[in-house]
Amino acid sequence: MDQRRVNLRIKGRVQGVFFRESTRQRASQLGVRGWVRNREDGDVEALAEGPRDRVDELVAWCHKGPPAARVEQVLVQDEEPRGDLSPFAVVR
Repeated sequence: MDQRRVNLRIKGRVQGVFFRESTRQRASQLGVRGWVRNREDGDVEALAEGPRDRVDELVAWCHKGPPAARVEQVLVQDEEPRGDLSPFAVVR
């Protein structure tokens, strides 16, 4: 199966709007592994790995986020899949 691993940086009004937990829930529904966290600069960062089509779907979801979010930009950096991530979690 074709795997994809991405590092995401989501910019906009993305903290204090349930973005991390909503991302965790969506990733878990999709069977994507990884983590999401708030950054001190106000962005949200995530690392996700799984089947390419499901990671693509999570990336597309991050462009909108939960209803209260106002996403301005999503930076996507592809990485080599490693298969070393745990079930998707919110980390600090």
